[in-house]
Amino acid sequence: MSIPVPRYALYYAPRPEEGLAVAASQWLGRNAETGQSRPLKAVSAFTADRLGELTADPRLYGFHGTLKAPIALAEGFSERDLLEAVGNFAAGRRSVVVPSMTLACISGFMALVPSQPSVELQDLADSCVIEFDEFRQPADEAELARRRAAGLSPRQDELLLRWGYPYVLEEWRFHLTLTGRISDEGERSAITDLLRRQFVGFIDRPLSVRDLCVFRQPAAGRPFTALARFTLGGGRRVSSEVWRAA
Repeated sequence: MSIPVPRYALYYAPRPEEGLAVAASQWLGRNAETGQSRPLKAVSAFTADRLGELTADPRLYGFHGTLKAPIALAEGFSERDLLEAVGNFAAGRRSVVVPSMTLACISGFMALVPSQPSVELQDLADSCVIEFDEFRQPADEAELARRRAAGLSPRQDELLLRWGYPYVLEEWRFHLTLTGRISDEGERSAITDLLRRQFVGFIDRPLSVRDLCVFRQPAAGRPFTALARFTLGGGRRVSSEVWRAA
């Protein structure tokens, strides 16, 4: 029997008490930080089961914006080492304010994205990819084949080999995923209407990225949960246990 290998990711995630976190938890039926889950309900033409299918992927990963995609730790590094490094890194960074967010379709899935590119956010993501690369266990042939099956450009393949993930640096785009891929245009249009109502208070509004979060997946196929968050510009760790105990 193989030993489960945890993975770690660096994410933006709103604090659990923030309105965006509440709206996202209602939509996905799960809060990755508090550990709370709630059954989805039928809405408009969508059954609860269908909404569960459409939101399965983002529910697994937890509501987030990726700054460094999930990695298994390289030999010689521990979870404690990673958390200490993230805290030190966060202390030397500044929070970022995205002037406006919008709802968009990216490769078939729906997400909240910046209305305009953010240089500051791009720099934060680039730095996360580069600074924490030493913690990354190199991708094996199976992982490379899985990524390449999606169809990568030559540049994306180059990034995959160098950084373990094809959508980094200039190929990266900040997004807060709300659904899996929806191929039917009519269904996508109907979901878009639901999302506009659910996230009406966050579309065409600014987004404050105040923390750098570490999410952990204990084993393949298991849900990601928030392990810790560190304030940008302070490095102060706020344990997720604070909210789980609330």
